[in-house]
Amino acid sequence: MTLVFLHEGLGSAELWRDFPQRIGNAVGEGIVVESRRGYGHGPPIDLPRRVTYMHEEAELLRAMDVSEPVLIGHSDGASIALIAAGSGMAVRGLVLIAPHVFVEERSVAGIAAAKEAYDSGDLRARLARWHDDVDGAFRGWNDAWLSAEFRDWDVTTFLPRIECPVLLIQAEDDPYGTLAQLEAIAADVSGPVERLVVAGRSHAPHLDHDEEVLGAIVRWLPQRS
Repeated sequence: MTLVFLHEGLGSAELWRDFPQRIGNAVGEGIVVESRRGYGHGPPIDLPRRVTYMHEEAELLRAMDVSEPVLIGHSDGASIALIAAGSGMAVRGLVLIAPHVFVEERSVAGIAAAKEAYDSGDLRARLARWHDDVDGAFRGWNDAWLSAEFRDWDVTTFLPRIECPVLLIQAEDDPYGTLAQLEAIAADVSGPVERLVVAGRSHAPHLDHDEEVLGAIVRWLPQRS
C-alpha cells in the first residue's frame, strides 16, 4: 500500500513538514509527497488558472504509476483526491482533511482575507520561503477562488461514484469552510465513512492537532491493507 499526499492550495511538499513520514513510519508503508506544478520549487504555471484546475490535477493524478494507493489530501488536495476517485481511479481509501465539494460564503470570505494579508500583510514573505514563484502560487489559487465563475464550482456529482472507505477530518471552526462539507460527503459517497472533528479554529488540523489527527489516520489505515 502506498500513501500519496496531496497538498493544499498554498501548500507544497515541504509544507506537510514531517507529517507524511511519521504516518509512513507508523504503519510501515511507502509514501509519495510531491509539489504540484506551480508550487514549491517546481516550474511556474501560466496564469490565470482555469476554474477547472482541480479537475485537471485529478486527471494527472489518475495517470500516476501507483497501484491502488490511499490518497491523503488537504483542502484543494482533498478535493483533487475525491474528483480522481469519483472519476474511476482505483484507490484503497481516501483521507480528506478540510475538503471542499462546493463553495460557501465562509470560503470566499476566508480567501478574500488571505488576499488582504498577502497584499498588505506578511503572508507573501512567509510563503516566499516555500515557493520559488510565490506570486504564481498565490494568485493561481486566490484569483481562481475569488472569480465570479468559481461561485458555481461544485464537485458533489463525483461523490456517489466513490466506493472506497473514506476518513473525513476537519476542525469544528475552519475559516475556509463549515462542517456542511463533511456532511455532504458522508451523505453521498457509496463507501463507508468515518470522521474526526477536532476542537478549535484551524484549517490545518494535521499540523495544529497533529497527534490527534495522526493517531486517527494510523488507526484507520490498517483496515485498508
